Amino acid sequence: MQFADLYQPINEDVITRAKQVKLLICDIDGVFSDGRIYLGNNGEELKAFNTKDGFGIKALVNSGVEVAVITGRHSHIVQQRMTSLTVKHIYQGQENKLQAYQELKTKLGLSDSDIAYIGDDGPDLPVMEQVGFAVAVNDAHPIIRNLSHYTTMLPGGFGAVRELTDLIMLCQGQTLGTSGTSA
Repeated sequence: MQFADLYQPINEDVITRAKQVKLLICDIDGVFSDGRIYLGNNGEELKAFNTKDGFGIKALVNSGVEVAVITGRHSHIVQQRMTSLTVKHIYQGQENKLQAYQELKTKLGLSDSDIAYIGDDGPDLPVMEQVGFAVAVNDAHPIIRNLSHYTTMLPGGFGAVRELTDLIMLCQGQTLGTSGTSA
C-alpha cells in the first residue's frame, strides 16, 4: 500500500526523513485536539481527542518508534490520555519547548535527524527548526506550514496525528493495522 493511496502524494525528501524517525514528538492543543478548550462553570477543562489518532500512536509505539508530547499547558486530561496510549515521555507546562526537546534528545541518545515533531503554532517553531522531520497540521499557522517538511492533509484533532503515524510506518516498511486494542 502506498501512502498516496490513503492521503496525498509525498516526495522523496519526505520519505527519506520519515524513514529515519526513531522518536515522534507531538504538541497537544491544535494537534491532538482541534485547539479549542472547553471550560465549565466550576473551572473544569475538557478537550476532545480523536480515537484514530490514538490508534495511530499505539501502532507506532508497537512498531518500535518512541513517542513523546511537549505542551505548554498542564492538564490532568493530557496525562490520562497519553498514559492510556502508552506514551512514556510527557512534558507538560513547557513554556520553553526547546529545553524539553534537548532534555529528551539527550535522555534517549538521539540526534536531530532521528526526530519528527508535529505542531501548529508559534511555540512549536524553535523545536521544528531543530528536528530532522518537521510536520505541520493542515490548519497550522502559515509560518509553521511554510517551515515544515510536510503538511498533513487533515487538520489538528481530526486525524492529522494518524496521518503522520501512517506516513512514518509505511515509509519504514511497517504494515498498517486496522484492528487491535481500542484507542
